[in-house]
Amino acid sequence: MHFRAFYSAAAIMLLPAIAPAQSNPVAAAFRENAKEAAKNLIAASEELPGDKYGFKPTPAQMSFGDIVGHLSQGNDYLCGNIGGMKAPARSKIPATATKAVMMARLKETFAFCDQALGGLTDAKLAEPLPWFDGSKKTRAWVMTATTADWADHYSQQAIYLRLNGKLPPTAKKP
Repeated sequence: MHFRAFYSAAAIMLLPAIAPAQSNPVAAAFRENAKEAAKNLIAASEELPGDKYGFKPTPAQMSFGDIVGHLSQGNDYLCGNIGGMKAPARSKIPATATKAVMMARLKETFAFCDQALGGLTDAKLAEPLPWFDGSKKTRAWVMTATTADWADHYSQQAIYLRLNGKLPPTAKKP
């Protein structure tokens, strides 16, 4: 009986530490996905040499540098919207900028995502947020679209890397 009381008391004391992680599962999963996407997108951007940032498989496609610039702009808009935080005012970086400049900006925008998403909870998933076309979408919808967008751009980068004889980060053995 003594052990049962001890373990019950210990469980009750630990409940507040466990509850927050379980009370916002969607927000927690989104933050985890954002960190993983940042790791992969930054690593892929670092993998391609700077002189290849103008590479595009066909004339109609974005260059590798265009993708990096697009990600940077999108991160500020999307993470700011999702997290309810105003994005920092940044000058536009042309796709012809050096790799070092583009990498610095990409890292800055993912750091902003970490900051903006830090206080995200599941409480306002149904709240309407502005979307690129002027419509309103729920926060949950924008979060889902952002996850898909990061995956889409990572797959673009992975293809561009392979076309240049490089392995994408997730294809490398640990």
